[in-house]
Amino acid sequence: MVLSFSKMQGAGNDFIIIDNRQTGYRQSQLQQIARRVCQRKISVGSDALMVVDHPTDARQADLRMRFFNADGSEAEMCGNGARCLARYAYEHKIAGESMVIETMAGFVPAWRLSQRKYKVQLNPPSAYETDLPVATLAQTGELPFLKDIAFVDYVALGEPAIPHLVVHLPLLTRIADLSQLKPLAQALRHWSRLPKGANVNFFALSDSGEEPVLVRTYERGVEDFTLACGTGSGSVAYALVQRGLATSGPDQPVALAVPGGLLEVEVTGPTLNLMGDTNLVVQGQICDEDLVIANE
Repeated sequence: MVLSFSKMQGAGNDFIIIDNRQTGYRQSQLQQIARRVCQRKISVGSDALMVVDHPTDARQADLRMRFFNADGSEAEMCGNGARCLARYAYEHKIAGESMVIETMAGFVPAWRLSQRKYKVQLNPPSAYETDLPVATLAQTGELPFLKDIAFVDYVALGEPAIPHLVVHLPLLTRIADLSQLKPLAQALRHWSRLPKGANVNFFALSDSGEEPVLVRTYERGVEDFTLACGTGSGSVAYALVQRGLATSGPDQPVALAVPGGLLEVEVTGPTLNLMGDTNLVVQGQICDEDLVIANE
């Protein structure tokens, strides 16, 4: 089969984008597409599949965003994905320079700042819990770096919530190989006290406090460390401001260094605005001869 698509990335998170307003694929079919085309080396390859659809209420939103992880699971929202989708919507004349994107987690305003830079308002925190008893994870077996954690906070964005753990690990600056951190990340991601699991965001502050916050995120659905996570970066910035470890506001963003580049988050009360560059990588047609969409 042939499927028109664009591939974009934001701070290293890469996405395949298709417009479902004409094709009308059902959820099970979109999950099939995601599981196939997101596989690297044997298909197009990406962190996730993003689908443009009609909003359920055109009075409130310009378009609907559906987000499927590489394993086919549907996620509530993705901050970097929303920035890329905003650019797609603007360049395909679906919306203007300001727009509202409907997501499973709520309505997301977005703005075009320049040709490549976009800003989205993340779903506001719906839950925030500090100092989770991470020491209890020691009962599951030996976990490297568990004793080096300074604190773990829980931040949920939107409703239904996108769950995030914010893990202060000062030693992060000295961990060059993230595979060493993976057992701890997996234990936290599947922690029994979190019914939906969580994305796990490790962070470290610079000694001077003037350098960007170092962030490394292990994402559920992808089940590995990724080059960036927009909602994860927003959750880290929110927790830092709540704890008084950072200051922020309009035009005073918290800078975060992720493997894929630099992200900025403006924190004003519960309002989180995520900013960063987007990159259009390729657009054309998927001609994967092994992509079979069942008529379920």
